Amino acid sequence: MYLKLLKKGITYGQMTLKLPGGKVHHFGDHGPHITWVIHNERTINKIAKNWEFELGETYIAGEWDVEDGSLYDLLSILRYNFQILKLPFLFKQFSTLGKIFQQWNHLTASRENVAHHYDLDRELFSHFLDKSQIYSCAYFNDDDNLEQAQVEKCHHIARKLLLEPGQSVLDIGCGWGSLALFLAQHFDVNVTGLTLSKEQYEVACQRASDLQLIGKVNFKLEDYREHDSTYDRIVSIGMFEHVGKDNFSTYFDKVDSSLNEQGVALIHTIARTGQPRKTNPWIEKYIFPGGYLPSLSEMSASVEETRLEMTDIEILSGHYERTLAAWRKSFLEHRDKFAAIKDEKFCRVWEFYLTSSEATFRHTRLTVFQMQLAKQRGIVPLKRDYMYQKTK
Repeated sequence: MYLKLLKKGITYGQMTLKLPGGKVHHFGDHGPHITWVIHNERTINKIAKNWEFELGETYIAGEWDVEDGSLYDLLSILRYNFQILKLPFLFKQFSTLGKIFQQWNHLTASRENVAHHYDLDRELFSHFLDKSQIYSCAYFNDDDNLEQAQVEKCHHIARKLLLEPGQSVLDIGCGWGSLALFLAQHFDVNVTGLTLSKEQYEVACQRASDLQLIGKVNFKLEDYREHDSTYDRIVSIGMFEHVGKDNFSTYFDKVDSSLNEQGVALIHTIARTGQPRKTNPWIEKYIFPGGYLPSLSEMSASVEETRLEMTDIEILSGHYERTLAAWRKSFLEHRDKFAAIKDEKFCRVWEFYLTSSEATFRHTRLTVFQMQLAKQRGIVPLKRDYMYQKTK
């Protein structure tokens, strides 16, 4: 059955499938070529029955590899060709971001979920992120490298926040403190950053001390639901993906209650341009337990329950695949080091995560949204020109 599916499905790209026992099959007649080598006879059937989970699971187990091309080339061909509307019912899992366990992102679970990923190894992140350690989609001009694009992203966010010296800013999910420190340095604002990661908290506090910004920037190891203060501005970058579908209303209620009457908020998140779907089960197990990528309709419905008003929505189409490509390249440059410190399975997990994410963003309906919110009209300018003016 999988042979018929591949023969019918691959209309762009060329695949040579090598199976145990010397059997070889060819699919497609134009475009880039890869050779997919299956080491175990049962592997291809497992993948065909549960593509979303078993493709990654069998890769990290060493049950298949790629020749005459790269892992990215293989995943790109599969993602490009096997869109959900082309597939029979049995194989709808082939291109969705499928099935997960129900998310119970209560306070304890949220801390455990964050620790699973962000407390993993600070050296790992320092070796594939940019120097400022920003772990979210960059904002590229045509010729920008990753470093320049992350700086431009910070400027772009600052413009949308309409910052003024002396204002108070809440950064929900501040990571290693990069944006909070940037805003304090360049815009003379006072920033409170919240994180649930002990590793991130320690790094962020040390960076604030090194930059002599203690007092201007205050990092807290605290859940947003437990935080109780009001601010002139609120920003949240790459954190909403960890909120969990059942907590959307709670999240926006907290943004509402924490934002001053003349305040502005900016929420930056990975999201879907299509209908809501559940999270990929392999990503759920190995990378982001408790994660959920929202659709715009889901976010909008929760905002509508508050006093917040959407003042701008921007879709950063095409920027995340470039970001992921840069991360993947840097990770592969240090792969041998991590194989020696950790093991081969660790490297395969991270290689598959970064590569499959890049292919998914390039070939499916995932993107990044920036949603700007305010409580009063007139706070945000009527025209969008201010977003593209130079900031210091």
